[in-house]
Formats: sequence, C-alpha cells, structure tokens
Amino acid sequence: MHYRGSVVVVTGASSGIGYVTARAFARRGATVVAVARREELLRKLIGECAADSPASHHLAADLGERAAAEGVVEETLRRHGRLDVLVNNAAISKHKHLLHCGVEEAERVLRVNFLSCLWTTFAAIPAMLRQGAGCIVNVSSFAGKVVPPREALYGASKAAMNAFTEGLWNDLAGTGIHAGLVIPGPIDTEIWLKEDEPPAYHGPKYPPELVADAIFEVVEKRRREITVPRRNLSLMTARALRLLLPRVLLMGMARMEPTPPELVSAARQRAREGRPLGG
Repeated sequence: MHYRGSVVVVTGASSGIGYVTARAFARRGATVVAVARREELLRKLIGECAADSPASHHLAADLGERAAAEGVVEETLRRHGRLDVLVNNAAISKHKHLLHCGVEEAERVLRVNFLSCLWTTFAAIPAMLRQGAGCIVNVSSFAGKVVPPREALYGASKAAMNAFTEGLWNDLAGTGIHAGLVIPGPIDTEIWLKEDEPPAYHGPKYPPELVADAIFEVVEKRRREITVPRRNLSLMTARALRLLLPRVLLMGMARMEPTPPELVSAARQRAREGRPLGG
C-alpha cells in the first residue's frame, strides 16, 4: 500500500520501534512527522527519509508535557492541513522495584507512556472527524497484560493505554476513525540498556521491524489488536496462567526475580522514620 499524500505522526521516533516505523512510512511515500526529545537522532532519521519523502520533518518535544503533546498535532495540522495516521509509540522504561520508587517517578512514567497518548489522541480526533477518516495506532507492551516483577509502574501505564484504546473501539464507531493496539513482547531496542535495575529476562529479543509490520497491518487491515511476536509460546503461556492459574504465575515470577529481604528491611526502616517510598 502506498501512502502518497498521507501525513503520519510517529512519536518516540528517535530509536527502535519508532525509528523503523517512521522510515517504513516514508518509504511508502507518506509525509512523516517524527517526534521525540533527541533532536540529533531525529535529524538523522529525516535525512534517511528525504529521498523517499522530501516533505518529512521532525519535531523535538517532551511528550510528558501536555502543551508539547498537543502542540505536535497542532503544528502538524498547521503545516500540512491534515493528519491521517497517528502512531503513539513514545515511552520510557521503568524496571524498578516499587519500594525503590518515588511518586514523582510514577507520575513521570504515566505522563509519558499514557497521558501523552491521550493528549495527542484528543488533539487529533477533531481533525480526523473533519476528514471523515483517520487511524490511531497505540503501541503498548505485553507488560500491560501480564505485569512482570519490578514493572508495576510501566505495566500500569501500558494497561491504561490498553483500556483507553479498547474504549475507542466503541466510542469511535461510525466516525471513520480506526483505533488499533499493538502489543510488543521482548523487542530488541535500546530500552534494555536504560533500566534502573537489571532485568532478569535473558530470553530471545525480536527485531523492531516486526512491530512496524504490525502497525501497518492495523492501518491497512483495520485490525484492533495484534501481539508481537505472534503465537509465541512464552507469551501465550503467561497470558493463560494469568487468567487460569495466577498463583502459579506469581510463583514463577518470584523465582525469576525475587524481592530481597534487605530491600524490605530498608523500606520498613524508612517507613518507621516517616520517610516516603523511594531513595
């Protein structure tokens, strides 16, 4: 499918899933608006897009701020007059035991991973209503379906995105606007290098191009939800255990990444001293 004449916003485009997705849309002829905080990497991306899509450009923005998130959509509409596909992919990782986390960290994760998606979606829907068509693709995580140890905050942010998208399936019926959800499992991106605490997972990691392919399937075939990789035994087993045998799942997770007694002792001491979580 060619996308000539279409305008596509991709957030979190400076690396990984967002980078390859933006590049793939440009190859198909779309005008891509690449969004992230790291402007030097966005410039590199747009340089690679130029041959296929000379009108593509970047917007450097911290999507954890509402004005910036809404501003991305507003600037896209000002420059191009339309918005056909919105890919909400921006996210920050947070693999950290809850007893180590402060509430400010929790708020930051929710703002970037979920509220940015909500803000851009609310800003985009009126334009898509005027056009009579549009597509919103929200890139979530399997951690929003089955929450691993030390990912309560990350999992919560992605579970919120999941529920929001599922609500859009009903609320956007009859508008011409399609909303879809892509749920990646372990994808080989730099997110693994940014964790606060070393993850226990050492299994296979899959290329981000698989997620980009799923995004195109959501757009072109109007899929509502796709898990990547598909038919992965580990993901299927985890989901089945979560539904049918949650105690067995929790036992397995506790063996994989247990809570050290000294961590509990330190947190209890902080509580006795009247200090909040974190530190």
